Amino acid sequence: MKRSSIPPLDAAAVLKRYGLRADKRLGQNFLQDPAALEKIAAAAEINADDCVLEIGPGLGSLTRHLAVSARQVAAVELDPDLLAPLRAILAPYPNVRIVHGDILELPIASLVDQAGYIAAANIPYNITSAIIRHLLESEPKPRRMVLTIQKEVAERICAKPGDLSLLALSVQVYGEPGIRARIPAGAFYPVPNVDSAVIRIDIYDQPLIPAERLDTFFKLIKAGFSQKRKTLRNSLSAGLHIKPADAEEMLVSAGIEPMRRAETLSIAEWGRLCEGGG
Repeated sequence: MKRSSIPPLDAAAVLKRYGLRADKRLGQNFLQDPAALEKIAAAAEINADDCVLEIGPGLGSLTRHLAVSARQVAAVELDPDLLAPLRAILAPYPNVRIVHGDILELPIASLVDQAGYIAAANIPYNITSAIIRHLLESEPKPRRMVLTIQKEVAERICAKPGDLSLLALSVQVYGEPGIRARIPAGAFYPVPNVDSAVIRIDIYDQPLIPAERLDTFFKLIKAGFSQKRKTLRNSLSAGLHIKPADAEEMLVSAGIEPMRRAETLSIAEWGRLCEGGG
């Protein structure tokens, strides 16, 4: 089957048939626009021998577009109410395995059988960082991640030094992100209040911070961003529970001006701070 021959999915009709409603608590907005689904699948660049891990398949609209190109798709769904419609919709795709569970609690090795797999997800922004870190600190590791998230969050993830955030650093330490498509709110059911974007993260062979210093890196950046609009000297002091003078000494030793703010530091500068801090 080709992606162009996949029939459109009417999310409202499917939910009604099963007596269900979208769960706002789980951030459920079902993507059903065929053009948007095609953009996501194209951004994933799936080969015939690829294994794909999809997080939050919902009603399976994207899963079908992934399955026609992949060797295998493991679709992890948290909401038990969606399992029945999901199984029915994906019945024609024998290479799809539906898994009920929380991706943050499941061993990745139990879901995919090869390193360099592709991860795809339509996820709420508040768990984006946690999911990315879970995937990239587990074995096997993906080579590529394709995430559909709020447009403003996607732009934050792709920011440059001067406008970096805790989320941007949490992603960019592992891979290079880029926005591949913008998806209007009307492509979803129910229609969310914001537009979305598709970001693709091409994963580095090794993180930009050495693995043995990653815990220190995350500890430092969380402290650095703990108090917005404060200088690094003060935010690190408060976040690490150390004296301001000690925070200043740590910054000076790393060649960083203590009066700078966290969003202006590059990953390389955070890396220097990791060498002597934390």
